[in-house]
Amino acid sequence: MTKRKRRHRRSVDVRINWLHPHVDGFRDWLGTRNYSPATIVEVVRLLALWTDWVRASGFGVETLGAAFSASASVFGGSKKARAPQGAAALFIAYLRDADVLPSEQRPLLRETWPELAAFRCWMQEQRGTRDSTLDLYERIIADLLEKLGTNPASYTVVAIRDFVLERASTVGRWRAQAIAVAVRAYLKYMVATGQCPIGRERAVPTFANWALASTPRFLTEAEIDRLLGACADEDRVRDRAVILLLARLGLRAGEVANLTFDQIDWAQGQIVLAGKSRREERLPLTQEIGDTILAYIEQARPRIAASRVFLTSTAPIRPISRITVKCIVNRALDRAGIKSAHRGAHILRHSAATAMLRNGVSLTGIGAVLRHRSPSVTALYAKVDIGLLSEIAQPWGGRLPC
Repeated sequence: MTKRKRRHRRSVDVRINWLHPHVDGFRDWLGTRNYSPATIVEVVRLLALWTDWVRASGFGVETLGAAFSASASVFGGSKKARAPQGAAALFIAYLRDADVLPSEQRPLLRETWPELAAFRCWMQEQRGTRDSTLDLYERIIADLLEKLGTNPASYTVVAIRDFVLERASTVGRWRAQAIAVAVRAYLKYMVATGQCPIGRERAVPTFANWALASTPRFLTEAEIDRLLGACADEDRVRDRAVILLLARLGLRAGEVANLTFDQIDWAQGQIVLAGKSRREERLPLTQEIGDTILAYIEQARPRIAASRVFLTSTAPIRPISRITVKCIVNRALDRAGIKSAHRGAHILRHSAATAMLRNGVSLTGIGAVLRHRSPSVTALYAKVDIGLLSEIAQPWGGRLPC
């Protein structure tokens, strides 16, 4: 370390000396979360900038939580200006882990509403519903409980209908349908458990949904090649593996994010997925995908014990999320220079289906790979090829023209 860097390190330590010994513990805490030494030095430097304002504003160690809230307007604006606030957020998280500051965790909705916890448990046991789906339902059902109360016997047809229509009046069609699905699922649960009269779920209004009205959104094979080419560097082998799973096998973003080593059957060359309603699905592990996953494991995956295959590339190291998968695709689209009105991971699922269709795979085969429960969902892809529309076309029941 040069003299200039040593002097800078000492000046930072002097400025945050009033937080001793918390800063030393903070450095160790960052280290256990796989932050590099250089990053730890930078985070502590940014923390010193934030604590200069904290001391000048009259806050102390015991009021750092309030200081963080108060400093939000001060350290706003550009990304560079917000950096000290980010370091402060990490420091406060450490202090809460160390019980120096009280935890400020918000109670879960199902802790506030025991009815939600019972509904969630029933849906998981009886229907095999995923946590991500139940998370979407919870906010809607919590509003229903707050509006109509917790006694299902008092839920009239008019009250249920008015709630759904009022809740859906300010959102788009897809969100309105999601509200109706969540409320209907909750009412079905109450009917099944004897808390509500049979047929009460029919009080939920439906929203127009024209089957096959849209066309599939997809990238061409040339664009997929460009997308993979944008991930050809050694430091992007993880991104290449993620995109291959999306574009070749049509996996969903959540399925890629949650992929574990136990789901990869190297001997049989298969990937085993737990589909909707606990259905076990098996997809081929192609040579291209297998080689790329192995390259990621051997060359780029952080050396930490975790059952999930894909991890974040920067600290704190943890399994990637569904949103991370979406961001990986969007960044690759930008690097490849692909201008598409539709972005995100799901466009690659559509692209996988379209590529199979153009390579002669039947609609039934595409539905099997994409794991569609209804043939009508797969039928959407027939619109890509006019010739295949005959597979789903219905005879005309009207009169022939004169």
